[in-house]
Amino acid sequence: MAEAEPKISFQQIDVDLDVQEILLAASQHDLAKLRRLVRTQSSLPDAANVKDPETGYSPLHSAIAACEPETEEQAKGDASKIDAETLKSGVETVKLLLQEGAIWNDLDNNNETPGCLARRIGALELYDLIVDAGVRAEMLLNRLDGYEELSDDEDDIKESGEKAEGAEAETETEAPELVDVTAEQAATIIANANAEAETVANPDVTNVKYLDSNLNIQKDRILDSDQNGVMMQWESDIMKKSAVALLPRPGLKVLNIGHGMGIVDGFFQEQSPAEHHIIEAHADVAAEMKKRGWDKKPGVVIHEGRWQDILPGLVGEGVTFDAIYYDTFAESYADFREFFSEQVIGLLEQEGKWGFFNGMGADRQISYDVYQKVAEMDLFEAGFDVEWEDIPVPKLEGEWEGVRRAYWVVENYRLPLCRFME
Repeated sequence: MAEAEPKISFQQIDVDLDVQEILLAASQHDLAKLRRLVRTQSSLPDAANVKDPETGYSPLHSAIAACEPETEEQAKGDASKIDAETLKSGVETVKLLLQEGAIWNDLDNNNETPGCLARRIGALELYDLIVDAGVRAEMLLNRLDGYEELSDDEDDIKESGEKAEGAEAETETEAPELVDVTAEQAATIIANANAEAETVANPDVTNVKYLDSNLNIQKDRILDSDQNGVMMQWESDIMKKSAVALLPRPGLKVLNIGHGMGIVDGFFQEQSPAEHHIIEAHADVAAEMKKRGWDKKPGVVIHEGRWQDILPGLVGEGVTFDAIYYDTFAESYADFREFFSEQVIGLLEQEGKWGFFNGMGADRQISYDVYQKVAEMDLFEAGFDVEWEDIPVPKLEGEWEGVRRAYWVVENYRLPLCRFME
């Protein structure tokens, strides 16, 4: 007996046609038609984020792809080959879609976000628009979660692990351009921002799960029980530059949060600190530290536990440091922001410096650029100046064998050096 062919309803055909019409208007940079379609298509509740089933293109992808030059240079990302008028209309189309709630980091079937596509074809003006949209989305999420925390405090039901209140600072750094939106559009942007957070985050990797896991500590790497890379030897050059920048001369006091393989602590020891405090939360790493004699090294004081539990006590004792370094695993950005906005202020000498392993979003260039801007704004709000030094990262193709996923793919590491504002 022959199988019955699946039935396709006229309603489904209409929806598919509506999707293609929106994508076509986006690719043609037809602002009037696109605005009408995304605002009036009742059959498509999230019209600004429809997808082409074959390519996975969203309207943002389509608008940006239309700017790609039709020459041999397109593979080189040569911005000079992009038609000026096409780029101008592309900019207006991207702005419209973002205003209507388009998701800045939605992935197509080639695993590219709209920003990845813009960067590949050399449309850097479009890339910057997407980066700014990502910054707005992250800042909006932080603010909303902050308001929720305040509400929860009033009801005495605040749960641990919520995100800290985000920044709304007026900074000397140029802030992302804001656009006027209606209440309905704002609701769409908020919903999509939460969807973006789910896309970017790896829900399988949490600090609690990490601390409960058994680690695989090897000579050149540390992996957790799920084969996630906790720390790897290739980070050594970055750590050395950080250590020398933070401790330029002997006799200073340093605090490192997150020992890991001991790479940065080894470089701190080479700088002959007067005091060298290390906070390590994982029991396996703490045991390995003692096995390797770290508890007997000059000036070293080991604190076993989470920094959230240890630092308030040091602040209460009036302990201060000339340098602080932060490199934890599987903590959230909210944890990091709490660290520098609540703890560093009480621990750092007035002329001191502090830094951190800047790996936020390093599995995708656009995410790395977004999180740098978010961090820079929040650091400014907390009272810190930050200088960035670009350091080329060597090719790491062979480094990821046996590792669940590559946590670093960008070409340059941006080394941060933070100080109190004058």
